[in-house]
Amino acid sequence: MKALLQRVSQASVSVDGNTVGRIGPGLVVFIGVGTEDSEDDARYLADKIIGLRIFSDEEGKFNLSIQDIGGEVLVISQFTLMASTRKGRRPSFTQAALPEIAEPLIEKFAEFLGASGLKVETGQFQAHMLVEIHNDGPVTISIDSQDRFKPRK
Repeated sequence: MKALLQRVSQASVSVDGNTVGRIGPGLVVFIGVGTEDSEDDARYLADKIIGLRIFSDEEGKFNLSIQDIGGEVLVISQFTLMASTRKGRRPSFTQAALPEIAEPLIEKFAEFLGASGLKVETGQFQAHMLVEIHNDGPVTISIDSQDRFKPRK
């Protein structure tokens, strides 16, 4: 699974003109599921994100996690994170999981985040969504659950 995090002062997502999710200060997490991903990947990413220290303390240093600040999370499914642009000019999405695999894993990921006590909102799976983000920083971090298996160089 791949996650792209953006630290925000607020964010919302709407479908067909209706707001389906809205948060205050916290994180927008765009999440993509690959063909080889499992519930372990969802748990790993949730745990990593919950503890990630990307919020500033009184001295302006990245010492606080989303839990530390009482932040909120907006989870948005985004299969395009799985795009390969290695060949040609049109992205290939063959590494993206089928919807019947991806949707339950994204739901599980949101559950894992919520189980930590965080307020979690979500977009609507397979819908055309309009996401409004007020970047804070901006701070944007990408995490790939497969990185935990790669040895350091």
